[in-house]
Amino acid sequence: MIPMGAVLGTNELWQIVDRERASLADLLDGLGAQEWETPTACGDWRVRDVAAHLTIGARYPLRTVLREAARARGNFDRMIHDSAVREAQRPITEIVANLRSIVGSRRMAVLTTPRESLLDVLVHGQDIALAVGRKREIPLEGARDAADRVWTMRLPPRPWPLPRNKLVATDIAWTRGEGEEIRGPIAALLLLLTGRPEAAKTWFGQAGADVPQQ
Repeated sequence: MIPMGAVLGTNELWQIVDRERASLADLLDGLGAQEWETPTACGDWRVRDVAAHLTIGARYPLRTVLREAARARGNFDRMIHDSAVREAQRPITEIVANLRSIVGSRRMAVLTTPRESLLDVLVHGQDIALAVGRKREIPLEGARDAADRVWTMRLPPRPWPLPRNKLVATDIAWTRGEGEEIRGPIAALLLLLTGRPEAAKTWFGQAGADVPQQ
């Protein structure tokens, strides 16, 4: 049974998105040039590619999205990847400025909801922070909403297979699934759900929870 409040109200959700975008921009401002080139847990993206990606959904008008889709020959995943890599060629000061410019924006990527905006900034914020050895807290209510969104995602299609386990958060009320239990902080479960088991281990370990065997 999913507790009431697992899904945030729209206003509360956007407030978290705004805070996360602003604080992530602060983190990026403090990185050195080499740290911007650090590989992340998100495919072949570097820190700068992930940061650039986070600015796109709220900035690209429909005509730009259609142009990017044509470049990618209709391949949605390729469009996401390649558009981020192109955006990442901008100076790092411009990437940070673009991220700050969308604080307060309510525009979203095509075919997404505000819940994807929250999921995106929470998970990619961890991609960046963990790559450069920073501890970045995740708001519990936001992480729970994002984890629940991943579990129930149908459109856009969920790109990660669900674990064949019962997931139980230990720091906020949230449970999904059946089978052998995996218990841990909601941040760890969110990263596990989004195909980042190595990143999840960091959160399991910090909480003194058992690290699930993959």
